[in-house]
Amino acid sequence: MIIELIIISRLPELYLKFMFAKTVIQKAKFAGYLLLQLFLLFFFNLNFPAQSLKSKSKPVPVQKLSKADDAFLEDLSKRSFQYFREQSDAKTGLTLDRTLTNGTPKTVKEGYQVASSAATGFALTGLCVAADRNWIKKKAARERARTTLQFYADKSFEEHGWFYHFVNQATGERHRKSEISSIDTALLLGGVLSVRQCFKDDREIVRLATKIYDRVDFGWMLNGDKYLLSHGLRPETGFIKNRWGTFSEHPILYVLAIGSRKFPIPAESWFAWKRNWIEFGEYKFLSGGAPLFIHQFPQAWLDLRNRKESREPFMNYYENSINATRAHKDFCLSLSKEFPGYTENVWGITASDSQKGYVAWGGPPRHRRIDGSVVPCAAAGSLMFTPDISLAALKEMKTKFGDKIYGKYGFADAFNPSNGWVNPDVIGIDIGITLLSAENLRSGKVWYWFMQNKEITDALDKIGLK
Repeated sequence: MIIELIIISRLPELYLKFMFAKTVIQKAKFAGYLLLQLFLLFFFNLNFPAQSLKSKSKPVPVQKLSKADDAFLEDLSKRSFQYFREQSDAKTGLTLDRTLTNGTPKTVKEGYQVASSAATGFALTGLCVAADRNWIKKKAARERARTTLQFYADKSFEEHGWFYHFVNQATGERHRKSEISSIDTALLLGGVLSVRQCFKDDREIVRLATKIYDRVDFGWMLNGDKYLLSHGLRPETGFIKNRWGTFSEHPILYVLAIGSRKFPIPAESWFAWKRNWIEFGEYKFLSGGAPLFIHQFPQAWLDLRNRKESREPFMNYYENSINATRAHKDFCLSLSKEFPGYTENVWGITASDSQKGYVAWGGPPRHRRIDGSVVPCAAAGSLMFTPDISLAALKEMKTKFGDKIYGKYGFADAFNPSNGWVNPDVIGIDIGITLLSAENLRSGKVWYWFMQNKEITDALDKIGLK
């Protein structure tokens, strides 16, 4: 039926041929409709966007929510999207790294405001959510997406397809000594490929998104290694020595690299990085560090539910993230004697601001700088994994502290219930993981859009994640 409609709309003169072919096949008692679809695809050589035939035929939410819980997430999600709507530049589409909780942008001493490539990836995906939920008009969402893609495709500085982590929002020029970042480019591509499928009937969006992805030279980012990608490079000193060699937020980077049509890396790269196991109480899970976001960011786009590796120990990364989140809650509660602000429904530590600056903290294992702060996006980012404990935590935080920590864009980035400190800022990527995780819980549509890209499912097949 889909192909029939496309032919009618795009090539009216072929419809009579189509109906004739269909009648002949039916009368000949061949395999029928499936054979007809394959016949038409090859005979008419239709030019469809790259779309996976192996992805789910429709979005699948994590679970059905009560009206009250859905209303809570509707408010939180809409506020989260408002950040991306207000803090993305009208001409470049670039999204600010952070603002004050009231929406006031922060200007650096050089006189400009700093955008983040990763935050822009979340913003692009947010446009799909907003258009689908009618928070903004679909036409406006498409125009915003097109503006952002045009900038990255034709105007932004890039090195072999890779982008800087932080840039001047108005010009796209490098911010100070920011690195060309492999992981931040990957998170940007999460948004690029999401809009490619969400707005797949817009040929220009599809063309620009494909140009951006196909241009990324993943083999170049290996920098001489057979399998492991570099963290990035700085023009002054060359490639960064660190590689994505231990479990972290990099699964999306490796999937994008293995699935690339133009510059793929070997599927064996997936198994080249170390698997370190952590045990805490009744939970055992794979992890490469303390911050919970390393489990959340890649799976904001990658739908790894019901997929296991074909090699021992036959990892299911979705289940692994569930265990990591439940262990993290128990870890926070184990600190409650030292920090009484951690309670049954007030918990969560992941990379965020603190009273003494930005800290990539979390646990288990315990980070030495933990001071009793709570980071709401730790629970929010796991809504798609553990809705029972994550929803309860967010609702409790809002009930108990909402007048101080819940505002224009949802939750403040961090707060300390033990001493009353509240972060004056919100951070784009933390708002982004809140929005995407909530949407995957509610509808599964972020997963659905991203997984419609054939390069992604092809990569998972090559890896053996089936």
